[in-house]
Amino acid sequence: MRKPKVTRMGFALCLGCFIMVILFFNSSLKPGSEPLSERSSGHKSRRSPLQTLYDGDQVESGVQAIHQGRREVLEEACRSYTRKRRVLIPEDLKHVIVDDQHGLLYCYVPKVACTNWKRVLMVLTGVSGSLRDPLSIPANEAHVPGNLHTLSEYSTSQINQRLRSYLKFVFVREPFERLVSAYRNKFTRSYNTAFHKRYGTKIVRRHRSDPQPEAMERGNDVSFEEFVYYLVDPATQREEPFNEHWERVHSLCHPCLIHYDVVGKYETLEQDSQYVLQLAGVENQVSFPSSSKSTRTTGDMAAQFFNNISPFYQKKLYNLYRMDFLLFNYSIPAYLKFR
Repeated sequence: MRKPKVTRMGFALCLGCFIMVILFFNSSLKPGSEPLSERSSGHKSRRSPLQTLYDGDQVESGVQAIHQGRREVLEEACRSYTRKRRVLIPEDLKHVIVDDQHGLLYCYVPKVACTNWKRVLMVLTGVSGSLRDPLSIPANEAHVPGNLHTLSEYSTSQINQRLRSYLKFVFVREPFERLVSAYRNKFTRSYNTAFHKRYGTKIVRRHRSDPQPEAMERGNDVSFEEFVYYLVDPATQREEPFNEHWERVHSLCHPCLIHYDVVGKYETLEQDSQYVLQLAGVENQVSFPSSSKSTRTTGDMAAQFFNNISPFYQKKLYNLYRMDFLLFNYSIPAYLKFR
C-alpha cells in the first residue's frame, strides 16, 4: 500500500523540479534581463561601461578625477538648490536616448553637439546601416523621430533596470553661449522659415512696437533683444513649454533626478566624447566628429549680443537660466552689467 504513495511523491517532486527549470529559463529570456554582452552578440561576457567607469583601470586617472569632480559639484548643487523631490515620469525621459547594445543612456541637449552624438549612436546601434562614418549621415537624418529609441518608450521596470545598470551621460554648455547659438541658428538663418513662422511672428507681434505687416507675416527679422523679451515674458511659458533649443538643460535632462555618470562639456567636447567612447569600449569602432570652430558661438560673440540688453533684462534672463549655471559650475559672465 505504501509503494503507490512513494511513487506519487516522487512524481510530484520531479514535476516540481521541471516547472522550476521552465520558470528559470523563461525569466532569463525576458527583454532587458540578459547580460549586456550576450543580448545581441552572443560573445563572451564583457564589462559594461558603468563597470568600466567605477573599476577605474581603463582610463587615465586625471580624466577620471575631472569627471568625479563634476559629479560632486552637480550632486552638491542639487542638494543645495532643489527642495522638492519627485518621481520621474515618462515625459521626463523623452530626451534620453537608449543604446541597449552598449549599455548607454544619452540625454541630448540641442546646441551642444547633439547632432553628432546622435550620428555616433546611429552607427553604434546599427541604424546607419553600412555607413560607419558619423559625418556621412545627413544632419536631418539624425533628428528623424524613431531612428533612435528614447527611454520614455519603455515600461517602468525596463526604465528602472536601465537607469540602474547603464552608463548615463549628458553634454552641457555655458548657458548664454548656448542661448546665443540657438538665436543665431533659428532666427538669423534664412532657411529656418519654420521657426520664423512658428516663433518669429509671435515675437514680433508681442515685443515690437509698431511692427510692419511684412514683419508680422514673415517673422524673419527678430532681434536678439526681442528674443530676450520673449523668453522672460511670464506669458510665454504659461502658454507652452520652451522650445527644446532654448529650454534649460535641467528641464530637459533632470540631472537632480537622474544621476548622470558623465557630465561632458562643450568646452572640452573632443576629450569628453573620447572618454565616453572609451568607457563603452568602442573607441576603435567609431570616432566622434571634429567640430568646425569657425562658426562656433564663443563667449566674445555672446558678449556682443548682450551689449544691447539692459541690466534689468540681463538679470531677469540670468534668473531664468540660473540653475544651469549653478548645477554645471558656470560662472556669471563678466560682460553682464547687473552685478
